[in-house]
Amino acid sequence: MAGFNEIDRVRTPEGGVVGSGSPDGAARRKRGVFDAIPRSLLIIVACLVAYGLLVVWSAVQGNEDYSFSRQVTGVGMGIIAMIAFYLLDYRQLAGYTTFLLIVNVALILSPHLPVIGVEAKGAQSWINVGMQLQPGEFAKITVILLDASVLARYGGRLDDPREYLKALAYIAVPFLCIMTQPDLGTGLVYLFIGAIVLMMGGARLKYLLITLGAFVAAIVAVFAIDEVFKNVAGEYKLLKQYQRNRLLVFLDPDADTSGAGYNLNQAMIAIGSGGLFGKGLMNASQSSLGFVPEAPTDFIFCVLAEQFGFAGALVLLGLYVALIMACIRIARNASDLFGTLIVMGVIGMWLFQILENIGMDIGLMPVTGIPLPFMSYGSSFMLVNFALLGLVGSVYAHR
Repeated sequence: MAGFNEIDRVRTPEGGVVGSGSPDGAARRKRGVFDAIPRSLLIIVACLVAYGLLVVWSAVQGNEDYSFSRQVTGVGMGIIAMIAFYLLDYRQLAGYTTFLLIVNVALILSPHLPVIGVEAKGAQSWINVGMQLQPGEFAKITVILLDASVLARYGGRLDDPREYLKALAYIAVPFLCIMTQPDLGTGLVYLFIGAIVLMMGGARLKYLLITLGAFVAAIVAVFAIDEVFKNVAGEYKLLKQYQRNRLLVFLDPDADTSGAGYNLNQAMIAIGSGGLFGKGLMNASQSSLGFVPEAPTDFIFCVLAEQFGFAGALVLLGLYVALIMACIRIARNASDLFGTLIVMGVIGMWLFQILENIGMDIGLMPVTGIPLPFMSYGSSFMLVNFALLGLVGSVYAHR
């Protein structure tokens, strides 16, 4: 198994597999619903959710576009989803690669349906089924399961270039589908999940480096071809203007502080004004007065940093480090490669979103609409995070 040492396993008389030192089937059946999930992991997530609810509550005060009760409802629905995924034996999903691929495509393309599809903020990313949902968020679960299912078939060793290209094609399908909306931020999450699963699934380093080089070359080619379109047709065809502006602002934050660079400029002002210990709860003037756009969602870290300062930001980062480390331990002790890759895919998703969300607020990453796990406003996003936590718990319970 790439990156981890496999635990010793023995066959039970019934044909099952039990890891050395792990409880037998009779002992496992006596456990309560949450007894098999590390209490430390539950405590970490409880602290993150409580911290997030506090910051979101302060961010939505006086803003009619957001409802704190909906966020609380999202947490409640998320806990139900977590229990459901925890009770599910994740091993039953192994091998359903084609089915998972079909589910991914159906989910991601559903916003294009004429009756239920909803366009918002220049992207066809939502559906309305009595309530507005973002299928691309829910597809993160199936993307992780799809990638893990594909790579688990190779037993931790992917040396054949043809098989590598086949695995890469499976991973690329959700990204290509999400780009039809287009939703570059979510697409990058899919790609990062795929990259992590490929690395942990035994893909050769040479193949990974070639793929990375090809991806960078493709990005350069897109910009070059778009410039040709601009010169010939008078407008860009491949990238929207706001997408180009975000990259230009990332390269030069001071280029247009009142226009394309406004979001980044206000975010850094809010974070800097928090100082060491912050201004205190409900005293985040930058966000409460509307200077920071999308404060409860994409820029929730700015609200936290302005209210609780550098110390409050360190607490959040400490909780995230503890969450990642706890999941890594679960991945190391998984009973099979499929379980390990599922947990590593979840880690990859959380890690990318943490680095991208906080990084864009301080100018280290381009501005994208990527929320902060267990912190940002959004019931769909909260439900997905809890569901993935339940999936991690299922892997741990069946170690």
